[in-house]
Amino acid sequence: MTHLVSLAKEVDEDKVTPGVLGFIVFAVMALAVWGLMKSMNRHMNRVDFTQVPDPKAEQAESGPAGSESAASPSAGPADAEASGQGKKQG
Repeated sequence: MTHLVSLAKEVDEDKVTPGVLGFIVFAVMALAVWGLMKSMNRHMNRVDFTQVPDPKAEQAESGPAGSESAASPSAGPADAEASGQGKKQG
């Protein structure tokens, strides 16, 4: 026990340390961030990323532009990914 007292006397009294209050503030902020991240994760898991195709758009594509879609068959999936209509990831 006397060894700990000698270590305590070696501490420079002119230095400013955060102390207990600094630790409490840091711990509260860490718990708040953890809670917010958990809540955000829960809300993001509830989001449905799949979109229902618009029937009006499908009718417009199949109508007068039918020959255009046959000319470029690779444009379909690429357009869906570019517009954010791809599959849900992760």
